[in-house]
Amino acid sequence: MKLGDFELTIVSDGTFSLDGGGMFGVVPKVLWNKLTPADEANRIKLGLNCLLIQTKDKNILVDTGMGNKFDEKFKKMFNVNKTNDLISSLKDKGLNPEDIDIVINTHLHFDHCAGNTRFAETRNLPHQNEFGAGQAPSEIREIVPSFPNAQYIVQKREWEDAINPNERTRVSYLKENLIPIQEAGLLKLIDGNTEILPGIKTMVTGGHTAGHQSVLIESNNKRAFYLGDLIPTTAHIKVPYVMGYDLYPLDTIDKKREILEKALKEHWLLIFEHDPEIGMGYLEEDGKIKEIK
Repeated sequence: MKLGDFELTIVSDGTFSLDGGGMFGVVPKVLWNKLTPADEANRIKLGLNCLLIQTKDKNILVDTGMGNKFDEKFKKMFNVNKTNDLISSLKDKGLNPEDIDIVINTHLHFDHCAGNTRFAETRNLPHQNEFGAGQAPSEIREIVPSFPNAQYIVQKREWEDAINPNERTRVSYLKENLIPIQEAGLLKLIDGNTEILPGIKTMVTGGHTAGHQSVLIESNNKRAFYLGDLIPTTAHIKVPYVMGYDLYPLDTIDKKREILEKALKEHWLLIFEHDPEIGMGYLEEDGKIKEIK
């Protein structure tokens, strides 16, 4: 859709599933299961809704989904469905990976940034690299940036936490999604709320991780807000509905309340990263989302 001088498009990287209890934290299953029913493994279906922002001369991508570097075990565990993926979604818009100028990562969990990198063409390497432990040299596949002409923008605090994970966070922060970007000289670290381009601003929203950022888009007195994991789906609109994955849940609650009040008062277009059905819509007085298709 058009937002002032910008064109906004949801570009899908497919779907996956996560534990419903993890997605709703202390909210009882009897409540959240009515909103998004769980499968036999207690998982709920989630979208991988990346955002393409097109200005007159720039293509900006917000988050990059789960990529394609995972194995069959990972695919089965997370019920990954790649009927659509990010690269094919971009091609539907007439874009190749080389056409992306800027990538903004809301944070560095694997379901938001694994598409930052990809496998290069298979070739024999003379020795093992840090991503090839346990593989024979002939099986090692080099990992390179997916968007070779893009500047990748990440909060400094998020990067530091990602490359120095603790016992709780290391399962979500995977080096193969991060280090190749740095080694290629494509990484730009920012500290706090930052205007990336006129009308496109990152805002530190915290809560989920300390360095989590969302993206505010403004043009011709219209505003859109890419929520990231602050409010991952429309089922999380209620302020107390906070993920068990959030490291700082009380911060999430405070920031959700602030953003939702502004969104209602100022008629912001809200963009949901993980909703499998509704990509974007406007908040109404009754707390429901009026979907924009």
